[in-house]
This record gives sequence, C-alpha cells and structure tokens, in this order.
Amino acid sequence: MIEKILSHPSITGEILENSSDGIIIVDNEGTVVYINGRAQKITGLDGRAVIGRKAVDVIPNTRLNHVVRTGRAEIGRKQLIGETVIVTNRYPLRNEKGDVEGAVAIFRDVTEIERLSDRVSDLWRARELLEAVIESSEDAISVADERGVNIIVNPAYTRITGLPREAVLGKPVTIDIAEGESMHMKVLQTGKPVHNVRMKVGPMKREVVVNVAPIYIDGQIRGSVGVIHDISEIIALTEELTRARKLIRHLQAKYTFDDIIGRAPGLLRAKEEAMRAAATPATVLLLGESGTGKELFAHAIHNMSTRREGQFVRINCASLSESLLESELFGYEEGAFTGARKGGKKGLFEEADGGTIFLDEIGELTPSLQSKLLRVMTEREIRRVGGTDQIPVNVRIIAATNADLRKKIRDGQFREDLYYRLNVVPITIMPLRERKEDIPLLVEHIIYRLNQNFGRNVRGASEAVLDIFQDYSWPGNIRELENILGRAIINMRVQERIMEPEHLPPLCQEQEDCLEQIFRGKVRPLEEVVSMAEKEAIVNALKETGRNREQAAGLLGISVRSLYYKMKRYGIR
Repeated sequence: MIEKILSHPSITGEILENSSDGIIIVDNEGTVVYINGRAQKITGLDGRAVIGRKAVDVIPNTRLNHVVRTGRAEIGRKQLIGETVIVTNRYPLRNEKGDVEGAVAIFRDVTEIERLSDRVSDLWRARELLEAVIESSEDAISVADERGVNIIVNPAYTRITGLPREAVLGKPVTIDIAEGESMHMKVLQTGKPVHNVRMKVGPMKREVVVNVAPIYIDGQIRGSVGVIHDISEIIALTEELTRARKLIRHLQAKYTFDDIIGRAPGLLRAKEEAMRAAATPATVLLLGESGTGKELFAHAIHNMSTRREGQFVRINCASLSESLLESELFGYEEGAFTGARKGGKKGLFEEADGGTIFLDEIGELTPSLQSKLLRVMTEREIRRVGGTDQIPVNVRIIAATNADLRKKIRDGQFREDLYYRLNVVPITIMPLRERKEDIPLLVEHIIYRLNQNFGRNVRGASEAVLDIFQDYSWPGNIRELENILGRAIINMRVQERIMEPEHLPPLCQEQEDCLEQIFRGKVRPLEEVVSMAEKEAIVNALKETGRNREQAAGLLGISVRSLYYKMKRYGIR
C-alpha cells in the first residue's frame, strides 16, 4: 500500500513534497521509505542518506517503530531536535485488511512560536489564554489590572457573588465586597500574596475564603488574580466526605495503623513489627488476649501491603461448626450436600484471591480443617467440598489467636507443622492492663467516636474516672473499655459534658465473673490472686456505696479499720 501511495505522482508532487509540514514514512519493518523536503530542512537530514535505513538508526528520538509495533497513533507530541522544537503526529498505515503496513510522521517546526510565547510580556496579550483556563475552572476567579479594575471574571465567580459580568467588568475591585477590605488592592499595594482571608461578597453577603496573588511581568506588577471559595460548599463537601468515610468503614471495616491508639513501648514495638511485616508477603500470626485489637492489626497490615487493592476477608474459626466452616472456607460444588446452592459456591479463599484472608481464633480449628489449611498453605490451592479439581489461590494469610498454641501442640490439639507454617511473623499484642499509660488516649479517642455514633457532645472523662480505670485490671481489654464508655455515655444526661464515676456501670456484674475473666488462661501465684481479688472487691464496694467507707466495709464484712489498711496497702484513694 505504501508503494502505491508513493508511486502516485499527483499525490507525491502536489501534496507530500509541497506540504508545509515535514513528512516521514516507514514500512512495517521500520525502514524509511519516504522523507519530504520540508522534513529534511527541519531535521537537517539528507534524504539520500536516510531512505532505505532503519528509522531508529538515523532519526533522533523517533517513535515510528513504536507506532508500527503497537498500531496506535500518537497525537500532538512535542520533540526537540537539536535546538529545533517540533510538534509531531504519528499514524499507523493500514491495508484494506486492517493490518499495519507502516507509519507516517507529520510534524511542524514550532521553534519560533515557542520563542514568541516566551516573550509575551503584556497581560492583555495573554488574556485569551487566561480566559480559556479561567472559564473552564470550577473555582471562582477574578483578575484585576494594575489599577485595581476588574478585567476578567468567570462563571463560577458570578454564581458565588450573585453579580453579573456586566456589573463587575471595568469596575473597581471593591464592587463585590459586602464586608471586609479588598485583597486585590492589598496585593497590588504590597506585591505579596494573601491566603485564606475570610470576607463576605455580593448582595447576599455570602461568606467566602479568598486567596489573591500578584501577577508579575518583566519584574513589574501588572495585575492580580484571586480565587474565591464558598465556605458553605466546603463545609457541605466535608460533611459528605465524613459520612462517606463512616459508611465505608461500617460496610468494609477498613482500618489503618492510625486507628491503633497508644504510645506504650510494647504497643509501638508491635506496630513497628506489623509495619515491617506488611511490606512482605509473609504469613502473620497475631497473639494476644481477647479484645486487645488483633483484628485492627490485621486490617492495618492488609491496608499497608501491596495487596491493599484486593479483598480483605475475615472469618472467626470458632463461630461455625466444622462442616459449615469447611464449606465457607473452601466453597462447594453443586450437589455436594443437601441444600447446596445450584451451581455451587466460591469459598472465602477464592473470594480473597489476590488479597488477604484473616483467620481469627485459629486455635479452634478441628484437626481435619488444620490438615486442609496446611495443604492450602503448602500447595497454594484448594479443593471445593464435593469437588475434584484443584483451584489455585494467591492469598496472604493473617491468623490470630488468644490461645497458647504451644500448649495445644503438647496436648495433641494443634498440628506442629501447621503452627510453624503460621508462625512466620509472630506479633504479640499486649493486654490493656500492661499499658495503662494509654488509657487516657484511648478514652479520648473512644469518646470522640461514640459521640458521633450516639449524637452526643461529651468532652471527656474526669480525673476520678481515669483513676478508677487505672485501678481496674481490664480482663476484657479495649473491647471492655469501649463497652464501659458506651454504657456510661448512655447513663449521662444530654446536657452533661464530663463523664463522672456515677455514670459508670459496674465494671463487673458479679465478683465471680470478674475473677474468671482476670485469671482465665494464666496461672498466677496464689498470693497475687488473693491480692487482686481483694483490690477488685474493695474498688467495687466503694463504687457501689458512693465511696462511703463505712458502708463499703459493711458490704465487705470487714471493719472500717481493716478497710483503711487494705486501701492504703493497695494504693486505693
């Protein structure tokens, strides 16, 4: 096809050779088959030395070979050849079957235009260029000359101020101000920009924020440009964004490391370990008591990893029976069991392909499911219930447990080989009782979030409340703290702003329940157990009686003197 075009004398003589644009044509091998006179003049190339040679070898910065290879045009590409600036359009040449048989570059020398553009020194000569940008802007923009007269306003400006163009153009810049001084005049006088100045504009006295900057041409102020933001629109957008973020968080439960509150060294160490793990594809095992925030860590690791765009799937391994958990994890084929969905169902490992699966309470898996999970981690493939095909999966596993897996291994309840597969990056999350210095920060953060959920305006907790929290052992950890604060806010009157001890619910409903939570899963010296139980009982008795020591002693069945002694011993004020 290229040869036919070039062999046609009328086309070659009348169009190609006499074109004011440079033209270069290559065949499907990237070999130059034509270069017109204008192209030779612009590039400085000799046609006799170029034709028949590969374009990449003789034409600086050419991309014709790329157009031949991809079959895609490149429009309006600026290119530098020596000191000459050209703008090039490159097109593939196709035959009647649509196959690429070559490519053509059509380009123009714009060096002089570029130089003239650089020399533009008059604001009026730049007006058309400015207006093209300003008219299409969603921001309200006004431009004044050096005398403080409006010369340009855009549609967004007229919408915000309520003033038509004809009422503004050619008039002093003070015409739109309802309250405040003109920032245009201030900038023209000082030569310095101003930022975030609040004022009211137009007949409706709309409140806005203004940014104004000077326009310098050849070192002299030739005008000023102002950008006006409608505060009401900003507030509306901010509220909408806040609602959207809350909705996303509610539906998708996405958290980052910023949501993990605290400054205790142990917590910071766990966060640092988790951040390092997030940058790798390694399996992570989160260890810690119930309510310490293991799920937050799992979300944060996923969101900081290269898999952040993939699915994050969570399942509690203790919440379902073995058969249901197996079908949820691995899916099932049609007819696998009575009630199976027609067409079968994907499992969570398939749903999480390319992302992360979070296996909470991993220590509760049955031996059969432990074996199947080990196979998934080893072979990187799953088999649906009732199926025979092996389905490859690319999933990162984050597991969590509050159980002692080593003890379970010794008791024959957990596979040792699976433990070592899971324990690649173990991260221990400390309980709240071991980082009580974080309680004030946590209380502030949780109250802020509960205010949003409950529509309240509680400013914080009193020192007396924080003292009670510091004395408590928090067997339920942060989850228990959230529950206590939520119930306390419900107990507060709408007009009350500071949480006081009388708003708090009993930290444990029954003393036996408290002791069970405090000592569950950890063997302590008997003396320590007795001391903790005594302290817990005294704190609860004082709270129950409004800190009346005589009544508290009566509830505890001890003398007031003994109560004072024990309060001093345990540091209870």
